[in-house]
Amino acid sequence: MTVTLSATLAANEEIDRRRRAGEQVLHLAFGEAGLPVHPALRERLVAASGRNGYGPVAGATDLRSAAAGYWTRRGLPTDPELVVCGPGSKSLLYGLLLAIGGDIVLPMPSWVSYAAQADLIGAHPILVPAPAGEGGVPDPDLVTSSVLHARAQGRTVSSLLVTLPDNPTGRLATPETVGRLVRVARELDLIIISDEIYRDLLHDPDLPYASPAELAPERTVITTGLSKSLALGGWRIGVARLPDGAYELRRSLLAVASEIWSAPAAPVQEAATYAFTDPPELLGRIAQSRRLHGAVARAVHERFAEIGASAPAPQGGFYLYPDLGHLRLGGSADVARTLLDEHGIGVLPGQAFGDDPAAARVRVAVSLLYGETTAQRLAALHSPDPLRLPWIAASLDHLSTGLKGLSAVRRTAPRERRPALVPTACHG
Repeated sequence: MTVTLSATLAANEEIDRRRRAGEQVLHLAFGEAGLPVHPALRERLVAASGRNGYGPVAGATDLRSAAAGYWTRRGLPTDPELVVCGPGSKSLLYGLLLAIGGDIVLPMPSWVSYAAQADLIGAHPILVPAPAGEGGVPDPDLVTSSVLHARAQGRTVSSLLVTLPDNPTGRLATPETVGRLVRVARELDLIIISDEIYRDLLHDPDLPYASPAELAPERTVITTGLSKSLALGGWRIGVARLPDGAYELRRSLLAVASEIWSAPAAPVQEAATYAFTDPPELLGRIAQSRRLHGAVARAVHERFAEIGASAPAPQGGFYLYPDLGHLRLGGSADVARTLLDEHGIGVLPGQAFGDDPAAARVRVAVSLLYGETTAQRLAALHSPDPLRLPWIAASLDHLSTGLKGLSAVRRTAPRERRPALVPTACHG
Protein backbone atom coordinates (compact mmCIF):
# COMPACT_ATOMS: atom_id res chain seq x y z
CA MET A 1 0.00 0.00 0.00
CA THR A 2 1.30 3.43 -0.97
CA VAL A 3 0.48 6.23 1.46
CA THR A 4 0.69 9.79 0.19
CA LEU A 5 0.56 13.14 1.94
CA SER A 6 -3.01 14.22 2.71
CA ALA A 7 -4.42 16.07 -0.29
CA THR A 8 -5.41 19.15 1.71
CA LEU A 9 -2.00 19.45 3.38
CA ALA A 10 -0.18 18.83 0.10
CA ALA A 11 -2.21 21.54 -1.64
CA ASN A 12 -1.46 23.99 1.17
CA GLU A 13 2.27 23.34 0.86
CA GLU A 14 2.18 23.65 -2.94
CA ILE A 15 0.35 26.98 -2.84
CA ASP A 16 2.68 28.30 -0.13
CA ARG A 17 5.64 27.32 -2.33
CA ARG A 18 4.19 29.19 -5.31
CA ARG A 19 3.50 32.27 -3.22
CA ARG A 20 7.06 32.31 -1.87
CA ALA A 21 8.22 32.16 -5.49
CA GLY A 22 6.27 35.34 -6.18
CA GLU A 23 3.14 33.90 -7.81
CA GLN A 24 -0.20 35.50 -6.99
CA VAL A 25 -2.42 32.61 -5.93
CA LEU A 26 -5.92 32.82 -4.46
CA HIS A 27 -5.89 30.12 -1.76
CA LEU A 28 -9.19 28.22 -1.84
CA ALA A 29 -7.74 24.77 -1.20
CA PHE A 30 -7.28 24.49 2.57
CA GLY A 31 -10.05 24.13 5.15
CA GLU A 32 -8.55 26.16 7.96
CA ALA A 33 -10.93 28.43 9.87
CA GLY A 34 -8.74 31.44 9.11
CA LEU A 35 -9.42 33.44 12.30
CA PRO A 36 -7.39 34.47 15.38
CA VAL A 37 -7.61 32.70 18.72
CA HIS A 38 -9.99 34.37 21.17
CA PRO A 39 -7.99 36.16 23.94
CA ALA A 40 -9.83 34.30 26.70
CA LEU A 41 -8.61 30.99 25.29
CA ARG A 42 -5.04 32.25 25.06
CA GLU A 43 -5.18 33.33 28.69
CA ARG A 44 -6.27 29.90 29.83
CA LEU A 45 -3.62 28.16 27.77
CA VAL A 46 -0.90 30.36 29.24
CA ALA A 47 -2.20 29.81 32.77
CA ALA A 48 -2.06 26.04 32.25
CA SER A 49 1.32 25.99 30.49
CA GLY A 50 3.11 24.62 33.55
CA ARG A 51 1.03 21.43 33.55
CA ASN A 52 3.24 18.84 31.95
CA GLY A 53 1.96 15.51 33.27
CA TYR A 54 0.49 12.92 30.94
CA GLY A 55 -2.94 12.66 32.58
CA PRO A 56 -5.65 10.03 31.92
CA VAL A 57 -5.77 8.40 28.47
CA ALA A 58 -9.47 9.26 28.16
CA GLY A 59 -8.79 12.90 28.93
CA ALA A 60 -9.07 15.03 32.06
CA THR A 61 -12.20 14.57 34.15
CA ASP A 62 -13.09 18.25 33.88
CA LEU A 63 -12.80 18.21 30.09
CA ARG A 64 -14.94 15.09 29.75
CA SER A 65 -17.58 16.64 32.00
CA ALA A 66 -17.52 19.88 30.02
CA ALA A 67 -17.91 18.00 26.74
CA ALA A 68 -20.79 16.01 28.23
CA GLY A 69 -22.45 19.31 29.15
CA TYR A 70 -21.88 20.63 25.62
CA TRP A 71 -23.84 17.73 24.14
CA THR A 72 -26.48 17.77 26.87
CA ARG A 73 -27.27 21.42 26.07
CA ARG A 74 -27.81 20.32 22.47
CA GLY A 75 -30.41 17.75 23.41
CA LEU A 76 -28.12 14.75 23.88
CA PRO A 77 -27.77 13.83 27.58
CA THR A 78 -24.25 12.46 27.91
CA ASP A 79 -22.40 10.36 30.47
CA PRO A 80 -18.88 11.80 30.97
CA GLU A 81 -17.63 8.22 31.29
CA LEU A 82 -18.56 7.72 27.63
CA VAL A 83 -16.55 10.74 26.47
CA VAL A 84 -13.03 10.15 25.15
CA CYS A 85 -10.66 13.00 24.32
CA GLY A 86 -7.79 12.99 21.87
CA PRO A 87 -5.34 15.22 19.98
CA GLY A 88 -7.91 16.30 17.40
CA SER A 89 -11.04 14.58 16.13
CA LYS A 90 -8.95 13.23 13.24
CA SER A 91 -6.95 11.06 15.65
CA LEU A 92 -10.14 9.93 17.36
CA LEU A 93 -11.66 8.91 14.02
CA TYR A 94 -8.61 6.79 13.26
CA GLY A 95 -8.72 5.24 16.71
CA LEU A 96 -12.41 4.45 16.26
CA LEU A 97 -11.78 2.69 12.96
CA LEU A 98 -9.18 0.52 14.68
CA ALA A 99 -11.41 -0.15 17.69
CA ILE A 100 -14.53 -0.97 15.66
CA GLY A 101 -12.79 -2.94 12.91
CA GLY A 102 -14.23 -4.05 9.58
CA ASP A 103 -15.07 -2.06 6.49
CA ILE A 104 -16.86 1.28 6.56
CA VAL A 105 -19.51 2.91 4.36
CA LEU A 106 -18.63 6.47 3.37
CA PRO A 107 -20.54 9.14 1.47
CA MET A 108 -19.19 10.04 -1.94
CA PRO A 109 -17.70 12.61 -1.95
CA SER A 110 -16.32 12.78 1.57
CA TRP A 111 -13.40 14.31 3.45
CA VAL A 112 -10.07 13.06 2.13
CA SER A 113 -8.88 11.42 5.37
CA TYR A 114 -11.81 9.06 5.93
CA ALA A 115 -10.96 6.65 3.12
CA ALA A 116 -7.22 7.10 3.63
CA GLN A 117 -7.53 6.14 7.30
CA ALA A 118 -9.57 3.06 6.40
CA ASP A 119 -6.83 2.06 3.95
CA LEU A 120 -4.19 2.49 6.64
CA ILE A 121 -5.86 -0.09 8.88
CA GLY A 122 -6.43 -2.52 6.01
CA ALA A 123 -10.17 -1.86 5.72
CA HIS A 124 -12.05 -1.18 2.50
CA PRO A 125 -14.05 2.04 2.26
CA ILE A 126 -17.40 1.47 0.54
CA LEU A 127 -18.20 4.72 -1.24
CA VAL A 128 -21.91 5.39 -1.70
CA PRO A 129 -23.10 8.57 -3.47
CA ALA A 130 -24.85 11.19 -1.38
CA PRO A 131 -28.49 12.01 -2.24
CA ALA A 132 -28.93 14.71 -4.87
CA GLY A 133 -28.65 18.19 -3.35
CA GLU A 134 -27.40 16.87 -0.02
CA GLY A 135 -23.96 16.06 1.27
CA GLY A 136 -22.20 14.22 4.04
CA VAL A 137 -24.39 11.10 4.07
CA PRO A 138 -24.50 8.00 1.88
CA ASP A 139 -27.84 7.68 0.10
CA PRO A 140 -29.97 5.41 2.34
CA ASP A 141 -31.56 3.85 -0.75
CA LEU A 142 -28.15 2.62 -1.92
CA VAL A 143 -26.53 1.58 1.35
CA THR A 144 -28.32 -1.74 1.81
CA SER A 145 -27.38 -3.18 -1.58
CA SER A 146 -23.78 -1.97 -1.21
CA VAL A 147 -23.38 -3.56 2.22
CA LEU A 148 -25.09 -6.82 1.28
CA HIS A 149 -22.92 -7.08 -1.83
CA ALA A 150 -19.76 -6.58 0.24
CA ARG A 151 -20.88 -9.11 2.83
CA ALA A 152 -21.69 -11.63 0.11
CA GLN A 153 -18.03 -11.37 -0.90
CA GLY A 154 -16.99 -12.33 2.62
CA ARG A 155 -16.21 -8.82 3.86
CA THR A 156 -17.12 -7.61 7.34
CA VAL A 157 -18.89 -4.27 7.19
CA SER A 158 -19.21 -2.73 10.66
CA SER A 159 -19.87 0.98 10.36
CA LEU A 160 -20.97 3.94 8.29
CA LEU A 161 -19.94 7.55 8.56
CA VAL A 162 -21.77 10.86 8.14
CA THR A 163 -20.58 14.48 8.29
CA LEU A 164 -23.13 17.05 9.52
CA PRO A 165 -22.78 19.60 7.93
CA ASP A 166 -20.44 18.39 5.27
CA ASN A 167 -16.93 18.90 4.02
CA PRO A 168 -16.50 19.06 0.98
CA THR A 169 -19.97 20.14 -0.13
CA GLY A 170 -20.98 22.61 2.61
CA ARG A 171 -24.43 20.98 2.65
CA LEU A 172 -26.48 19.56 5.55
CA ALA A 173 -28.41 16.31 5.21
CA THR A 174 -32.09 16.71 6.01
CA PRO A 175 -33.59 15.17 9.16
CA GLU A 176 -35.69 12.92 6.91
CA THR A 177 -32.57 11.54 5.20
CA VAL A 178 -30.79 11.05 8.53
CA GLY A 179 -33.86 9.20 9.84
CA ARG A 180 -33.91 6.85 6.86
CA LEU A 181 -30.19 6.21 7.21
CA VAL A 182 -30.59 5.36 10.89
CA ARG A 183 -33.26 2.78 10.02
CA VAL A 184 -30.92 1.20 7.48
CA ALA A 185 -28.07 1.14 10.01
CA ARG A 186 -30.30 -0.69 12.49
CA GLU A 187 -31.38 -3.22 9.89
CA LEU A 188 -27.76 -3.90 8.91
CA ASP A 189 -26.38 -3.64 12.47
CA LEU A 190 -23.92 -0.86 11.62
CA ILE A 191 -22.30 1.55 14.04
CA ILE A 192 -22.81 5.16 12.91
CA ILE A 193 -19.89 7.56 13.22
CA SER A 194 -21.21 11.13 13.04
CA ASP A 195 -18.53 13.76 12.45
CA GLU A 196 -20.20 16.93 13.74
CA ILE A 197 -17.20 19.24 13.90
CA TYR A 198 -19.04 21.87 11.80
CA ARG A 199 -22.31 21.67 13.74
CA ASP A 200 -21.92 25.10 15.36
CA LEU A 201 -21.10 26.72 12.02
CA LEU A 202 -24.45 26.31 10.29
CA HIS A 203 -24.98 29.59 8.47
CA ASP A 204 -28.63 29.57 9.53
CA PRO A 205 -28.73 28.26 13.12
CA ASP A 206 -32.48 27.68 12.74
CA LEU A 207 -31.97 25.18 9.92
CA PRO A 208 -33.42 21.81 11.04
CA TYR A 209 -30.60 19.63 12.37
CA ALA A 210 -30.80 15.95 13.26
CA SER A 211 -27.91 14.03 14.77
CA PRO A 212 -28.12 10.25 14.38
CA ALA A 213 -27.46 10.09 18.13
CA GLU A 214 -30.93 11.54 18.75
CA LEU A 215 -32.52 8.65 16.86
CA ALA A 216 -30.10 5.80 17.56
CA PRO A 217 -28.17 6.59 20.76
CA GLU A 218 -27.28 2.93 21.16
CA ARG A 219 -25.21 2.81 17.95
CA THR A 220 -23.98 6.35 17.25
CA VAL A 221 -20.55 7.81 17.97
CA ILE A 222 -20.20 11.59 17.64
CA THR A 223 -16.85 13.27 17.09
CA THR A 224 -16.16 16.97 17.29
CA GLY A 225 -13.43 19.44 18.16
CA LEU A 226 -12.57 23.12 18.35
CA SER A 227 -10.50 23.52 15.19
CA LYS A 228 -13.41 24.83 13.11
CA SER A 229 -15.84 26.65 15.39
CA LEU A 230 -13.08 28.40 17.37
CA ALA A 231 -10.26 28.28 14.81
CA LEU A 232 -7.98 26.11 16.98
CA GLY A 233 -6.63 23.78 14.32
CA GLY A 234 -3.09 24.05 15.62
CA TRP A 235 -4.07 23.18 19.18
CA ARG A 236 -5.17 19.65 18.22
CA ILE A 237 -7.97 18.73 20.60
CA GLY A 238 -11.06 16.64 19.92
CA VAL A 239 -13.72 14.70 21.80
CA ALA A 240 -15.84 11.66 21.03
CA ARG A 241 -19.23 10.78 22.51
CA LEU A 242 -19.66 7.00 22.52
CA PRO A 243 -23.00 5.16 22.21
CA ASP A 244 -25.12 4.51 25.28
CA GLY A 245 -23.66 1.59 27.21
CA ALA A 246 -20.69 1.14 24.83
CA TYR A 247 -18.15 0.39 27.53
CA GLU A 248 -16.47 -2.36 25.51
CA LEU A 249 -15.93 0.08 22.64
CA ARG A 250 -14.56 2.55 25.18
CA ARG A 251 -12.04 -0.02 26.43
CA SER A 252 -10.95 -0.79 22.89
CA LEU A 253 -10.62 2.88 21.94
CA LEU A 254 -8.59 3.64 25.07
CA ALA A 255 -6.29 0.71 24.33
CA VAL A 256 -5.64 2.15 20.87
CA ALA A 257 -5.20 5.66 22.28
CA SER A 258 -2.75 4.49 24.89
CA GLU A 259 -0.44 3.17 22.17
CA ILE A 260 -0.79 6.12 19.75
CA TRP A 261 -1.11 9.37 21.68
CA SER A 262 -1.02 8.41 25.39
CA ALA A 263 -3.05 11.46 26.45
CA PRO A 264 -4.07 14.82 25.00
CA ALA A 265 -1.80 17.78 25.78
CA ALA A 266 -2.58 18.91 29.34
CA PRO A 267 -2.52 22.72 28.78
CA VAL A 268 -4.76 22.46 25.72
CA GLN A 269 -7.23 20.32 27.69
CA GLU A 270 -7.47 23.11 30.26
CA ALA A 271 -8.43 25.68 27.63
CA ALA A 272 -10.78 23.23 25.90
CA THR A 273 -12.58 22.59 29.17
CA TYR A 274 -13.45 26.27 29.31
CA ALA A 275 -14.50 26.31 25.63
CA PHE A 276 -16.88 23.36 25.96
CA THR A 277 -18.80 25.10 28.75
CA ASP A 278 -20.15 27.52 26.09
CA PRO A 279 -19.16 30.78 27.86
CA PRO A 280 -20.98 33.82 26.40
CA GLU A 281 -17.86 35.42 24.98
CA LEU A 282 -17.05 32.30 22.96
CA LEU A 283 -20.64 31.80 21.84
CA GLY A 284 -20.48 35.39 20.58
CA ARG A 285 -17.25 34.66 18.71
CA ILE A 286 -18.79 31.56 17.10
CA ALA A 287 -21.84 33.56 16.03
CA GLN A 288 -19.57 36.16 14.40
CA SER A 289 -17.58 33.41 12.69
CA ARG A 290 -20.76 31.79 11.41
CA ARG A 291 -21.91 35.06 9.85
CA LEU A 292 -18.55 35.69 8.23
CA HIS A 293 -18.23 32.16 6.82
CA GLY A 294 -21.75 32.34 5.43
CA ALA A 295 -21.35 35.77 3.85
CA VAL A 296 -18.09 34.94 2.06
CA ALA A 297 -19.22 31.44 1.05
CA ARG A 298 -22.37 32.87 -0.53
CA ALA A 299 -20.34 35.51 -2.37
CA VAL A 300 -17.99 32.86 -3.76
CA HIS A 301 -20.99 30.71 -4.71
CA GLU A 302 -22.40 33.65 -6.68
CA ARG A 303 -19.16 33.94 -8.68
CA PHE A 304 -19.37 30.30 -9.71
CA ALA A 305 -23.07 30.62 -10.52
CA GLU A 306 -22.30 33.58 -12.80
CA ILE A 307 -20.33 31.33 -15.16
CA GLY A 308 -23.00 28.61 -15.13
CA ALA A 309 -21.43 26.22 -12.62
CA SER A 310 -23.84 23.90 -10.87
CA ALA A 311 -23.53 23.98 -7.08
CA PRO A 312 -26.11 23.83 -4.29
CA ALA A 313 -25.83 26.87 -2.05
CA PRO A 314 -23.53 26.31 0.96
CA GLN A 315 -25.28 25.82 4.31
CA GLY A 316 -22.49 25.31 6.82
CA GLY A 317 -18.78 25.65 7.39
CA PHE A 318 -16.71 27.38 4.72
CA TYR A 319 -16.99 25.09 1.71
CA LEU A 320 -18.78 24.69 -1.58
CA TYR A 321 -18.52 22.06 -4.28
CA PRO A 322 -19.19 23.46 -7.76
CA ASP A 323 -19.51 21.31 -10.86
CA LEU A 324 -17.79 22.87 -13.89
CA GLY A 325 -18.65 20.08 -16.28
CA HIS A 326 -20.49 22.44 -18.61
CA LEU A 327 -17.12 23.94 -19.60
CA ARG A 328 -15.89 20.59 -20.96
CA LEU A 329 -12.36 21.06 -19.66
CA GLY A 330 -11.88 17.48 -18.52
CA GLY A 331 -12.12 15.89 -15.10
CA SER A 332 -11.61 17.47 -11.70
CA ALA A 333 -7.81 17.23 -11.80
CA ASP A 334 -7.75 19.00 -15.18
CA VAL A 335 -10.00 21.79 -13.92
CA ALA A 336 -7.99 22.24 -10.70
CA ARG A 337 -4.70 22.32 -12.60
CA THR A 338 -6.00 24.85 -15.14
CA LEU A 339 -7.37 27.10 -12.40
CA LEU A 340 -4.03 27.07 -10.61
CA ASP A 341 -1.63 27.28 -13.54
CA GLU A 342 -3.53 29.70 -15.77
CA HIS A 343 -5.68 31.73 -13.37
CA GLY A 344 -3.89 31.64 -10.01
CA ILE A 345 -6.79 29.98 -8.18
CA GLY A 346 -6.04 27.03 -5.89
CA VAL A 347 -8.83 24.50 -5.31
CA LEU A 348 -8.91 20.75 -4.69
CA PRO A 349 -10.08 18.26 -7.32
CA GLY A 350 -13.15 16.23 -6.42
CA GLN A 351 -11.28 13.00 -7.02
CA ALA A 352 -9.31 13.69 -3.81
CA PHE A 353 -12.64 13.25 -2.00
CA GLY A 354 -13.42 9.91 -3.65
CA ASP A 355 -15.49 11.45 -6.42
CA ASP A 356 -15.51 10.21 -10.02
CA PRO A 357 -12.23 11.51 -11.55
CA ALA A 358 -14.06 12.21 -14.82
CA ALA A 359 -16.47 14.60 -13.09
CA ALA A 360 -15.43 18.26 -13.13
CA ARG A 361 -16.28 18.96 -9.49
CA VAL A 362 -13.88 20.82 -7.19
CA ARG A 363 -13.84 21.64 -3.48
CA VAL A 364 -13.60 25.33 -2.68
CA ALA A 365 -12.70 26.55 0.83
CA VAL A 366 -13.25 30.27 1.45
CA SER A 367 -11.84 30.71 4.94
CA LEU A 368 -8.37 31.94 3.97
CA LEU A 369 -9.86 34.98 2.22
CA TYR A 370 -10.43 36.85 5.48
CA GLY A 371 -7.01 38.44 5.57
CA GLU A 372 -3.26 37.92 5.74
CA THR A 373 -2.81 39.52 9.18
CA THR A 374 -4.50 39.26 12.54
CA ALA A 375 -5.75 42.83 12.19
CA GLN A 376 -7.36 42.08 8.83
CA ARG A 377 -8.99 38.90 10.11
CA LEU A 378 -10.41 40.64 13.15
CA ALA A 379 -11.73 43.42 10.92
CA ALA A 380 -13.45 40.81 8.76
CA LEU A 381 -14.89 39.11 11.82
CA HIS A 382 -16.38 42.32 13.21
CA SER A 383 -17.38 44.02 9.96
CA PRO A 384 -21.12 44.41 9.26
CA ASP A 385 -20.27 43.95 5.56
CA PRO A 386 -17.00 42.01 5.19
CA LEU A 387 -17.39 41.81 1.40
CA ARG A 388 -16.61 45.54 1.20
CA LEU A 389 -13.25 45.20 2.92
CA PRO A 390 -10.57 45.91 0.31
CA TRP A 391 -8.66 42.64 0.67
CA ILE A 392 -11.79 40.46 0.53
CA ALA A 393 -13.19 42.50 -2.38
CA ALA A 394 -9.86 42.09 -4.21
CA SER A 395 -9.95 38.31 -3.68
CA LEU A 396 -13.49 38.11 -5.02
CA ASP A 397 -12.44 40.17 -8.04
CA HIS A 398 -9.49 37.80 -8.60
CA LEU A 399 -11.91 34.88 -8.47
CA SER A 400 -14.38 36.50 -10.86
CA THR A 401 -11.66 37.34 -13.36
CA GLY A 402 -10.21 33.84 -13.22
CA LEU A 403 -13.56 32.11 -13.58
CA LYS A 404 -14.56 34.31 -16.51
CA GLY A 405 -11.22 33.50 -18.11
CA LEU A 406 -11.82 29.81 -17.52
CA SER A 407 -15.28 30.06 -19.03
CA ALA A 408 -13.96 31.91 -22.07
CA VAL A 409 -11.79 28.93 -23.08
CA ARG A 410 -14.64 26.45 -23.19
CA ARG A 411 -13.50 23.43 -25.17
CA THR A 412 -15.50 21.29 -27.54
CA ALA A 413 -13.68 18.19 -26.27
CA PRO A 414 -11.92 17.32 -23.00
CA ARG A 415 -8.26 18.19 -22.65
CA GLU A 416 -5.55 15.61 -22.50
CA ARG A 417 -5.44 14.34 -18.92
CA ARG A 418 -2.67 15.92 -16.81
CA PRO A 419 -1.42 15.13 -13.31
CA ALA A 420 -3.63 16.11 -10.39
CA LEU A 421 -2.94 19.26 -8.38
CA VAL A 422 -1.98 17.21 -5.34
CA PRO A 423 -1.58 13.57 -4.34
CA THR A 424 -4.99 12.06 -3.78
CA ALA A 425 -6.00 9.90 -0.86
CA CYS A 426 -5.20 6.23 -1.28
CA HIS A 427 -8.38 4.18 -1.72
CA GLY A 428 -6.90 0.68 -1.68
